[in-house]
Amino acid sequence: MSVLRRRVAVATASGVAVAAGTFLVAGFSPRWVVVAIAQTVLLALPDAALAAGIQGLGSAAQPLLVVGAAGLAVALFGGLALLALRIGRVADRERSEVVFLVGALQALAAFLLAVTPAAAVIGGALGAAVVGLAGASATGTGEVSRARRGLLRSVGAAAAAVGLAGAGPIARAIDGGAGESGGSEAVDLDPLVERLLAVAAERSFDLAGAEPLVSESFYVVDKNAADPEVDPEEWSLRVTGAVNDEVEIDLDSVTARPAEHRFVTLRCVGDPVNGRKLDTAVWTGVPVADLLDEAGVRRDGCCVMLRAADGYYEEFPLSALDGGLLAYRMNGRPLPQGHGAPVRALIPGHWGEINVKWLTEIEVLEEEATGYWEVRGWHGTGPVSTVAKLHHVEVDDGAVSVGGHAYAGTRGVSAVEVSTDGGDTWTEAELTERLPEATPADASPNDPEAVDGEATDAWRGWRHEYEATDEHEVVVRAVEADGTVQPAAERDPFPSGASGRASRTVRP
Repeated sequence: MSVLRRRVAVATASGVAVAAGTFLVAGFSPRWVVVAIAQTVLLALPDAALAAGIQGLGSAAQPLLVVGAAGLAVALFGGLALLALRIGRVADRERSEVVFLVGALQALAAFLLAVTPAAAVIGGALGAAVVGLAGASATGTGEVSRARRGLLRSVGAAAAAVGLAGAGPIARAIDGGAGESGGSEAVDLDPLVERLLAVAAERSFDLAGAEPLVSESFYVVDKNAADPEVDPEEWSLRVTGAVNDEVEIDLDSVTARPAEHRFVTLRCVGDPVNGRKLDTAVWTGVPVADLLDEAGVRRDGCCVMLRAADGYYEEFPLSALDGGLLAYRMNGRPLPQGHGAPVRALIPGHWGEINVKWLTEIEVLEEEATGYWEVRGWHGTGPVSTVAKLHHVEVDDGAVSVGGHAYAGTRGVSAVEVSTDGGDTWTEAELTERLPEATPADASPNDPEAVDGEATDAWRGWRHEYEATDEHEVVVRAVEADGTVQPAAERDPFPSGASGRASRTVRP
């Protein structure tokens, strides 16, 4: 291996060590240099590219962004190591001086990226140590065999740093339980929540490829490369703007109020017609209306702006807050970080983007404003579009089974119709029973009324079985409670949400 190649290898190993070292201190958070780079890339992306990424990559977008940012981080810190080695050779500096320069440059860059002093120092020290262990491989002096041994030491040290960071482990830090339906930590569930979950399980259809009525893996979409870390002890929520008295409450004040459990479905405005950004959970929280009443919303209030701890903000009509919930538990467990811990908003029947996570402020506005995604061309502040999903297709010797979910926001789903001839004729599918309506959290789990009524903002499962021997196209459509049929006109998710009917070609 040539001297230049050995130097590049050492510099790359040094860059890897810096990325791993900063992770040891910062974890998967906005304070990690890789996340800081990813966030910078997100801010620099043109709106059209951001929209294409949301639609085309879906849940894979964040992991791919982080992997790309990690590559940029290694290239940046490795490049600084090469620069220091070049300066040392030109200036004929001692090896110790060169190693110090490597660490100093890398630590400075890490600090400027994420403003985390401890992480910057540890990262720079590890990066410098890798270069120091390389010896002749880094300086290009000495015997070839000694240089090779130095290179092996350098690469081994970088690998050890990655292994130490991975023992975190990185995978769990990245996910943080965000995609799980209510987290995975062991907790004693409220008996009433247990009963609600049991009822949902009993009413679910067992369909391969389709979630039960309470999702096992709940989709996650936000604007961040890494979710913000909000200390529940420090968190507070303010009601400001066009109100008679501004109100501020902490988490204890929220959880001390009379609460309720609700089955609520959320759908992302970037969800394709037959996509998978549509899920349901049991949420526990308190009505927003009580807080607004305490603040005394003035008559000149037309709209509301919800603001979050990560700088996110969305505006929509004040009337949409009617029936809104401040949720702090999900499926009986504390709200996961990826779903907005400690408190998020749930706005009945509206696209996911206004169900703001990490909520910190409710500002009542006198005039309309523009929200975060609207600035970027999206228009998802209105009621969610009606959709029927076709996620289950199973063929067994001519017997065909199809199924999925249907959702129409607060308008409700009264039927799902299936066509097995491409839309020429329609047959009504079998539907799951509706999920129970909102239940007071202090209700007895043995009270029959605790699981009574019908949820107004939750999906329903559907299935249909039939016989077929020839290839055919299956199309599905939902019917709302008032008889309105899901439209056939197709529309992309950008900018106002997808429209159209899901279809699949079935080959018996």
